[in-house]
Amino acid sequence: MPANIKDLFEVFPRIGKLDYISIRPARNEAVSSLSEVKVELDGGLAGDHYSGQNGKRHVTLLQAEHLPVIASFMGWPSLDPALTRRNLVVSGLNLLALKGQTVQIGDEVQLEYTGECYPCSKMETAFGAGGYNALRGHGGITARVIRGGVIRVGDAVRVV
Repeated sequence: MPANIKDLFEVFPRIGKLDYISIRPARNEAVSSLSEVKVELDGGLAGDHYSGQNGKRHVTLLQAEHLPVIASFMGWPSLDPALTRRNLVVSGLNLLALKGQTVQIGDEVQLEYTGECYPCSKMETAFGAGGYNALRGHGGITARVIRGGVIRVGDAVRVV
């Protein structure tokens, strides 16, 4: 058992899984769902319009377990992750607990938590009335690429 509260920040109950990958090839375009993607050091996901623009926001990640919550707020039976406009959807690992941590996806890629990913006004367009507020507190996180490579849906996501 960990000796103090600081040690508890290092203990995760299980390994997560990459459930979904998407990119947006150009600003204001619909997302494209992928089964795998190259993650570029100092850039982000190959083919994503955000790639290389912001060192703190190379990649956006969303908690899979939040999708039913957001859908519930909207009064929907389920939610297509493409509507959230996030790059990666991860299950089994509490993304907000990754503050100050690095995660590895698959065998190569490492991402460093850089902050929360707050919803923007485009959520109101994507979801309809109330979409912005449905995502508040459930918008996921942003990350910087530390080590590039290829990731695939189904890859393990673990804290390193």
